[in-house]
Amino acid sequence: MTTHEHPATETARATATASQPVTIGILGGGQLGKMLAEEAHRRGHRVIVRTDEPNGPASLVADDTVVGRYRDAALNEQFADMVDVITAEFENLPVPMLRFFEDRLTVHPSSSAIGICQHRESEKLFLRSHKFPHTPFVVATSAAEADEAFRALDEKAVMKTAAFGYDGKGQVVLNVGDDAAAAFRKVGGERVVIEQWVDFACEISIIGARATDGTWVSFPAVENHHLKGVLDYSVSPATISENIAAAADRMTRRVAEALQFVGLMTVELFVLHDGSLLVNEIAPRPHNSGHHTIESCEVSQYGLQIEAVLGLSFSRYAQSGKVTQGSSSAVMVNLLGDLWANGEPNWDGFDQPNVMLHLYGKSPRPGRKMGHFTVLNSATEEALALRSAL
Repeated sequence: MTTHEHPATETARATATASQPVTIGILGGGQLGKMLAEEAHRRGHRVIVRTDEPNGPASLVADDTVVGRYRDAALNEQFADMVDVITAEFENLPVPMLRFFEDRLTVHPSSSAIGICQHRESEKLFLRSHKFPHTPFVVATSAAEADEAFRALDEKAVMKTAAFGYDGKGQVVLNVGDDAAAAFRKVGGERVVIEQWVDFACEISIIGARATDGTWVSFPAVENHHLKGVLDYSVSPATISENIAAAADRMTRRVAEALQFVGLMTVELFVLHDGSLLVNEIAPRPHNSGHHTIESCEVSQYGLQIEAVLGLSFSRYAQSGKVTQGSSSAVMVNLLGDLWANGEPNWDGFDQPNVMLHLYGKSPRPGRKMGHFTVLNSATEEALALRSAL
């Protein structure tokens, strides 16, 4: 990846990131930014958040926050003057803003990588051009095109908005005989990607980091379970064979190399019934399915992101290329705003030493991610029973 840093600051900042505390700029103010900032503080760094929403989770713990429209040039100039290096906690960011920062500072991941991953059509075309196995898809730009494309597929499919979708938003499942034109209008009447439905055995995610020297380090594969398009719970390690896990890791590393990626990234993959793999989505950031690493692994996904962004060596992981998971199992369960329908949940069952609760500091509303908890060395059923008792 190419960065555009002023020659006078390049050496000084490289030395600073390797040997003393620095100020890390985080783009985005959500819960991923909050946990990233908490990890940065544990390592002695300062954190400045750039967000377009006041009082977000990351702002609760940051040293300072620059709030305002992402396209506000004066605020971006102010933010750039306050930090030494910049990273992102989510991908739905204006690419021109990222390029503005790249002209002044080291930014990981790059505007190019984020630009590809924030747009479903660009992401699918990237996968196709690099011959990564992926779900068959077509692009439609009108209701008529959507109807024609779905009829051509003649099987169950998923229609997704081409840009800025997440957590099941901007998605409609289409069964044979459904009105694809109406679905097109429902999701906004703009550009959409229509993906063939995949009958998969399970979905997994591989979370890893690529350093500036190209070194790759990853966590054990995670098995994900969704409800209404939103991640419900994740289990690590995934219940797949070592061969499938190794193949998924190799594929994720190849994706990172093709993107010339530096930083932490996640690739969601479908494991088919014959053991083959399809790439579903790429997230150029920490991932919901990696929250368990805060307690279960020798370094968390947020720690790896910081190490990669600051240009630090992965030498302590280099021999195996794997982060060690210290617990026999880790189950991460999402807590959505629906649990607050009758007031504050009863947390009495969460005082067990192997249960770690994280609340994000958001005001509750149905479907909103309010927090998560991780249970170590426990069966999935026990972890889900804990949530059911709230």
